[in-house]
Amino acid sequence: MRASSDFPRDSAHAHDESQQYRWPDIFRLALPHRRRLTIAHLVALAAALCAVPVPLLMPLLVDEVLLHKPGTLLAHLNPLLPAHWQTPLGYVLAILAVTVLLRLATLVLQVWQQREFSQVAKSLIFTLRERLLRRLERVSMAEYEGLGGGTVASHLTIDLATIDSFTGETISRLLIAILTLTGAAGVLLWMHWQLALFILLMNPVTVYATVLITRRTKELKKRENAALQAFQEALTETLEAIHQLRAANRERHYLNHVIDLAREIRVHAAAFSWRSDAASRLSFAVFLIGIDGFRAVAMLMVVFSSLTLGQMIAVFGYLWFMLTPVDTLFSLRVSWQAARAALERVNRLLALAQEPQYPALHNPFAGQRTNALTLREIRFRYGDGPLVLDGINLHIAPGERVALVGASGGGKSTLVQVILGLYPPASGDLLIDGVPVQEIGFQRIRGHIGTVLQHPALFNDTVANNLTLGAAFSEEALWSALRDAELADFVAAMPHGLQSVIGRDGIRLSGGQRQRLAIARLLLNDPNIVILDEATSALDQETEAKIHAALRRRLSGRTMLIVAHRLSAVKEADRVCVFDDGRIVEHGRHEELLTQGGVYERLYGGAATSAAP
Repeated sequence: MRASSDFPRDSAHAHDESQQYRWPDIFRLALPHRRRLTIAHLVALAAALCAVPVPLLMPLLVDEVLLHKPGTLLAHLNPLLPAHWQTPLGYVLAILAVTVLLRLATLVLQVWQQREFSQVAKSLIFTLRERLLRRLERVSMAEYEGLGGGTVASHLTIDLATIDSFTGETISRLLIAILTLTGAAGVLLWMHWQLALFILLMNPVTVYATVLITRRTKELKKRENAALQAFQEALTETLEAIHQLRAANRERHYLNHVIDLAREIRVHAAAFSWRSDAASRLSFAVFLIGIDGFRAVAMLMVVFSSLTLGQMIAVFGYLWFMLTPVDTLFSLRVSWQAARAALERVNRLLALAQEPQYPALHNPFAGQRTNALTLREIRFRYGDGPLVLDGINLHIAPGERVALVGASGGGKSTLVQVILGLYPPASGDLLIDGVPVQEIGFQRIRGHIGTVLQHPALFNDTVANNLTLGAAFSEEALWSALRDAELADFVAAMPHGLQSVIGRDGIRLSGGQRQRLAIARLLLNDPNIVILDEATSALDQETEAKIHAALRRRLSGRTMLIVAHRLSAVKEADRVCVFDDGRIVEHGRHEELLTQGGVYERLYGGAATSAAP
């Protein structure tokens, strides 16, 4: 017997910290797009060069045209304008035309720059999403189930969209904002360095004051988001179970719970709404007060220094001109926090342990129609809980049909998951034809083991695609499998036959039709080893008998493991194993077990029909 360490539980659950994404890793993903990023930066620089002079041009005419003070603007314009244009009207129209052209050029350049950044960001997010999806191919099912499909989906959509917004929009605007502020600061220093220093030093103080004012609202927003999340989770669960809740006359209780959570949202949302609005108005008022202070200082500079009237007007223009980039810098903190939190949540997917990856050294399925299945001292528990499987020893000879029976919760379905490698056991050995799975690989094993569960997974897709799951089969093969699954007539009567869409989870089919579709899928793949986990529980006795006959015919000589409660399914087996408290406590033929008493006799001794006891 191989040592239990052959199932490397620690390695299966090990976590490589290097696989966690950090922001340097995110930015390194953008390196293949150096050319596009270079263009984006050059375009951003050109956009800033076009935008920065605009607030200065028209005010300079105040000094040089209206006040008749000599300056450099007219000295540059006169050689370019005809003599009859060298009038106040001509100068104003010329500068207006230049201003409009510069604004249009700025618009085009900023859109171009945003386009380049967006292309890089979309490629980056696609790379992240693809890598995360590839990682999900072999994620440990035990860990995946603990996180939940809805949470995983939100990480792959909402959280990546948040990172996308930060990398594609916020950073591109940040570049424009920095270049614009740098240019504006340069112009102000050129016009009047004392006033420029005052503005440049006081602006951060004003912005910091607004940050302090709005900081309190962050906690309120967190409470609102938490309440909204609790409401969404409860609402989703309630709506998905509404049929059963109504049948049990308990829908009012659960809807009342959802209403209570909605009330929590109202309380927190109301508090956040008015306080956030008040903080926003107060912070904006502080900013406006700062602008008014700058204006007052500028007017005093006209009186007591060399600052001209036109330059004062230009200063007023630059104060408003700087408002947008300053706001961009202010919002950067919020966007950064949202993106950082989103990346931390995305890393939760990377933190999910992967199932063991074994090399495909041997292929016991090659040239074989069926194989033996052996389990030795298999033990399994969920997390740190009690043992669900406690020393399972079972050998199924090639072509043998074995039934697993026992009370619900005894570990039968868990054993199926262990055989498929979805749950790695804590200890023990699993062998195919005497070859350990560590030398075969679960991917190869799953390709030769066919499984039908009580509630099969079906997609909102066509009948054909639910049968093939993307594999290539002829249409005749599909109809043959449907006929043996007693479903051909029903599919033929559907509006589009094999191309009919069955709805999410096969909602347009009955429970029995879903099981028969899954059985047809099994027959189509013609596996070496078959596992039926309550596969016919939703069928009537007549249909079940026909399907069992088809299974005997098409899967003749195949190794088969039947998990069942129905006596009719149990009788299909050559041998019966009785599960109790995670162990096989009895085994033998059906008739033998009935004469021995014990657990099996209590389950089936009084059964006169094929119904479950």
